[in-house]
Amino acid sequence: MPLRPSPRAVALYFRKLGPRTQVALCQLPLSLIVTILGVMTPFVWPSLLVSPLYLAAIALHLILFAACFLTPWERLPPSYYVAVPVLDLLAIALLRNGAAPLLPALAILVVFPVIWLAASGILVRTSLVLSALGPFLIMLPTTAGKFPNLTASDITALVLFPLVMLAVSLAIRFASVNMHIQQRQLQAMGAELRELLAASREREKLLLTILDATDVGIVAVDSNGDQLLINNRQRRLQQIAAPADGSAGESQHLVFAQDKVTPLPPDKHPLRRAVEGESFADYLVWIGEGPQQRAVSTAARPLMNDGGRLTGAVVVFSDVTGLVEATAANEELVSNVSHEFRSPLNSILGNIDLVLEDSEGLSDLTVQRLEVVQRNSDRLLDLVSDLTLEASSALKVHPKRTDISGLVESSIGSAQAQAERSSVALVADVPSPLWAYADPLRIGQALDNLVSNAIKYSPDGGTVTISAAGSADWVKLVVQDTGMGMAPEDAAKVFRRFFRAESAREAAIPGAGLGLSITKTILERHGGAIACASDLGGGSTFTMTLPVESGG
Repeated sequence: MPLRPSPRAVALYFRKLGPRTQVALCQLPLSLIVTILGVMTPFVWPSLLVSPLYLAAIALHLILFAACFLTPWERLPPSYYVAVPVLDLLAIALLRNGAAPLLPALAILVVFPVIWLAASGILVRTSLVLSALGPFLIMLPTTAGKFPNLTASDITALVLFPLVMLAVSLAIRFASVNMHIQQRQLQAMGAELRELLAASREREKLLLTILDATDVGIVAVDSNGDQLLINNRQRRLQQIAAPADGSAGESQHLVFAQDKVTPLPPDKHPLRRAVEGESFADYLVWIGEGPQQRAVSTAARPLMNDGGRLTGAVVVFSDVTGLVEATAANEELVSNVSHEFRSPLNSILGNIDLVLEDSEGLSDLTVQRLEVVQRNSDRLLDLVSDLTLEASSALKVHPKRTDISGLVESSIGSAQAQAERSSVALVADVPSPLWAYADPLRIGQALDNLVSNAIKYSPDGGTVTISAAGSADWVKLVVQDTGMGMAPEDAAKVFRRFFRAESAREAAIPGAGLGLSITKTILERHGGAIACASDLGGGSTFTMTLPVESGG
């Protein structure tokens, strides 16, 4: 199907033409018709060759058409070309009256100058008067020639024909005005769109500048995985991840698991997961290989339209190689130091135990001092064990269906001697059986730590209560004491490594601040959680949450 040019395109093309060509094109339809009439006259209407008015009209039309090309319209005011349609009215009057009564229908040619006058842009009153008066004067000589034998048809034609031309002029004038209004509206809309486009480009430039100034890689993709936006940092990371053979596809990128050597399948790549609609954070992968290999922490958020349909995603890549390597070095250092401490401490404790077993020849003061050495060596050995466990990134849990009430009973039995020395009462309120999906060794370790802390931080005696309750999905295990407590702001930080509350430091209660951090790690590895609520002087409450069934 051929393309049709729009009116706007035609108008633009017409404006590009010179004034002479424009005027000639406006005159061309009428001149063609008159030329055809002049050619046909000798063969069809030879009697008209003796009509001076008819011949003068044809000659005037030819002269007007030639004048359209010869007149320097570009040097004259724009309104001067209206003289052409006005003279057309005179030429049509001569043509029609010179051919009457043989060709009375030639009066219809007046529609061409009427259209031209209506669309010319001259004063409305002038164009309307000419559009009605011209046809009236054209029809008047023929009608007057029939006087006094006028018929109703003659009078109707004399009145109706000018009115029809007036209506045509009005219709064209209204259409022209409406077109000009629409053109101005389009021009205003075009100017507004240009301003919006310029503002959009400025915002895009600002956004790209901000993205390039960040130290993380950012890429936005559509639902097909095609990139919509990317900053320079991400381009550099993609160059590192690209294989040596230059394969640019995301599925061919060198992306490895946390062991740095196991290639991740394409469906586990961060971008592919994001395109599938996943939302994630702190997803650690290694990209590239050799000396340039980098550890990257990734996060993704899906993009949705108003209808809730996935349209793409934004993925952030943070280079955390230095942090990962520093953490690994720290863990290795702590592990090595702990290992080196453990052997001499075990030797010290072993020898002290042997001396104390054969203490008959020792004075009471010597035995007392040896017992102090033994207690502090035990504390130091416990600290080394906590450091080793905290530094280990491979703290394993092996959950299974476990009766929590049995773990509580064992923990109370283990802590009974410590509680009696501190004058602390131990109370249990746990239904039996109470099943949870937990590693009995690790949860027992966490529970022992909480009960031991509750006793230790109740130096003036009191009560430690262990209670539990279960639901369809979770088991809540609560350890509550009536001890010294801590400020709420300290309670919010109590699970940080090496953190100790101000109240504990002021009371000179020994500890390294690692036990609760280890406990939190154990709970998280189970898919559970731990929380602390405390008031200074009002005791503390620790709540452990464990799943009832396996999450996988």
